[in-house]
Amino acid sequence: MSARAEQGPVKVLGIFVGERIAKKDWLFLFDSVTMPAVMSVSAGQQTLDVHLRLARPQELKRWHALVARYHYLHSSRMVGNRLYYVATIGEEWVALLGWAAPALKCAARDQWIGWSAQLRHKRLHLLANNVRFLILPGWHRPNLASRVLAQNLKRLSADWLRRFGHPIVLAETFVDACRFQGTCYRAAGWKVLGKTRGFSKHNRTYRPNGQPKWILVRPLIECVSEYLCAPFLAPLHADSKEVVPMVDVNKLPLEGQGGLVEMLRQVTDPRKPRGVRHSVATILAIAVCAILSGARSFTALGQWAQGLGAEALEKLGSKRSTPPSEPTIRRVLQKIDPEVIDQHIVGWLKELIDCKGKAIAVDGKTLRRACDSGTNAPRVLSAVLHQEGLVISQIPISDKTNEIPKLREILEPLDIEGSVVTADALHTQKETARFLVEQKGADYLFTVKDNQPTVRQDIEELFTEDFPP
Repeated sequence: MSARAEQGPVKVLGIFVGERIAKKDWLFLFDSVTMPAVMSVSAGQQTLDVHLRLARPQELKRWHALVARYHYLHSSRMVGNRLYYVATIGEEWVALLGWAAPALKCAARDQWIGWSAQLRHKRLHLLANNVRFLILPGWHRPNLASRVLAQNLKRLSADWLRRFGHPIVLAETFVDACRFQGTCYRAAGWKVLGKTRGFSKHNRTYRPNGQPKWILVRPLIECVSEYLCAPFLAPLHADSKEVVPMVDVNKLPLEGQGGLVEMLRQVTDPRKPRGVRHSVATILAIAVCAILSGARSFTALGQWAQGLGAEALEKLGSKRSTPPSEPTIRRVLQKIDPEVIDQHIVGWLKELIDCKGKAIAVDGKTLRRACDSGTNAPRVLSAVLHQEGLVISQIPISDKTNEIPKLREILEPLDIEGSVVTADALHTQKETARFLVEQKGADYLFTVKDNQPTVRQDIEELFTEDFPP
């Protein structure tokens, strides 16, 4: 067994981070789109239902052949990550769309976004280029092109996330100004940024081709320019069954008095001074911000760190323009006492977030895959804010006790007056209820099951007279 495996998971911010626990580096930020999109297009007196879906692997040969034959470029070649779409009416193909990597450089687009060359290099993967769009012969209908395009945009980011592991926040395309005006794109809400200068890339240089193109973009999220230019990428939330609590790091006090970096400077660096390039405060600040942004493994922490620009690193106390590597972050986290980190960070978060009047969930968990064979998996009891999804307190549960007495211990030091505490049926106890109401000034919402038969029967009979038999 390697030293890395022997170390096991590391707890930071009440979350255990380790390769044996977290398998996904990117988290689902959008709903998965598994069914084809359906739209209605009028054709004279007849309304046709158009289905939009990803091309199946066995259909790609046909997709390429049709594009090479009927598209004016007579080529289906696309660069980088690619998605192929098919719009159908019944069993007939009516339109084909292809998405690929965005342009490496585009002055009008980059000026509109407002990002630096460094940020563009790190975040260009969040853009996608509509490289091919073809309405097949015999299927030209009013509004068909713009509607197919609009439906494609609704599912593009989710499909890209599922296929390539990250979402898309901005779509772009380039339309030959000598042939088209980009009418269907304009009708679908795309923004015209101007024209290119008419150059094409040849090896490492650009040569004039005499064919300027319209530059069009379509944001897939609100305030896309602010999102792409922010020092830290904010998490993208959506209604999903697999939602992981995430926080916009841009809104947190990182610098100055009372900031995250100042608080983490109190942690002793376990490394020898020789060869240290990044301070322990910077490495821990990166780990904390990455976890708050949704990272749940060492690999994800390293990937998040590599996406930081010079401005973000400076805010996190770094004196270097390059971030620490994943092995560096992992080694530091494995050497530092997790309880020390937890105490500092949880205390810092409690100062930022007022628990009064909030909904607090208390729940115990057994950490699977967090132990070696022959030993019991560790158990912890956590108090989590419902809405923010942040752990405000957490304590271990030894094999000699259970969750019931630990609830009092975890909530005793917290100011939860006016809050509502939720817990499962194990905590439906008179002593626990009295403690919350009389000593902490809070309310509670407990589950009642068969472990409290009298209470359950009383609840079932409480309002029976108000309802007809």
